[in-house]
Amino acid sequence: RLLTSRRAPREQPAAPFYYFPCQRWLAVEEDDGQIVRELVPVDEAFVKKDSENDGQSLATLGLEQKAKSTTYTVKVKTGDKKNAGTDANVFITLYGSKDDTGIVSLKASKINKNKFERGKVDEFTVESVDIGDLKKIKIGHDNKGNSTGWFLEWVEIDAPSLGQCLKFPCGRWLDKSEDDGAIERIIFPAELQTTEYIPFVPYEITVYTSNIFGAGTDADVFIVLYGSDGICTQQKSLCLNKREQRMYFERNSVNQFIVELEDVGDIIEKIRIGHKGGGLNSGWHLDHVTIRRLLPNGK
Repeated sequence: RLLTSRRAPREQPAAPFYYFPCQRWLAVEEDDGQIVRELVPVDEAFVKKDSENDGQSLATLGLEQKAKSTTYTVKVKTGDKKNAGTDANVFITLYGSKDDTGIVSLKASKINKNKFERGKVDEFTVESVDIGDLKKIKIGHDNKGNSTGWFLEWVEIDAPSLGQCLKFPCGRWLDKSEDDGAIERIIFPAELQTTEYIPFVPYEITVYTSNIFGAGTDADVFIVLYGSDGICTQQKSLCLNKREQRMYFERNSVNQFIVELEDVGDIIEKIRIGHKGGGLNSGWHLDHVTIRRLLPNGK
């Protein structure tokens, strides 16, 4: 999801780069004590550094592939019935007008440590190449564990690149001893429950942490992009989890992300970047950030 590189992918000349210098602390105990800053873009030459000697092959390939992929947020509601939860391994396949995702295991819920418990909603991230318009899903489990039977209420899939949030109602058991005995089901979206919005677009965000003592952070770093006429994106964390927070934003590091956000238009007027503090090593010295809006399918 995140790779380090000092040079951006070469084959996307249409999108301009925006350079946001900072060169200040985002730390309670340093500078003015602020952990969030608003940065405005400056001319590229102001922050241009000697960065021509960095290798790029694998990093570039990974980022170009990422730019051609999309991220789905999958919410799964377990029914509020006796023995509705399951300890089995649950999987899902998304089918689109162009392709399908293949079988994806739903392993780590963003909301609950114990997933698929009675009456609970779990949230997962599924990353895939563009499969086109979502047509149906297949969801099921492997029937392994102590309590395997599962009552699935519904699945909701948010597809930012499509500008759609679709609801897949189920309301049935996936249990060998209940209903028709099936442990996987194909479900179609309920058209009247589909929410439409303006599609998200991918942005390439490169974060340069300074080369001074204690510059790195393990805090949850987030960003907001602002376009003209007051348009802005949601506040977006750049790391998916605490493991990534520990891995990235180290002293003298360059971390590059492809992030799907609301489209703020052709001009980025400013950004808001910061972290949520907490932990032992939250203070951060940010050198600068570069951003460009990628065109659909990396073109």
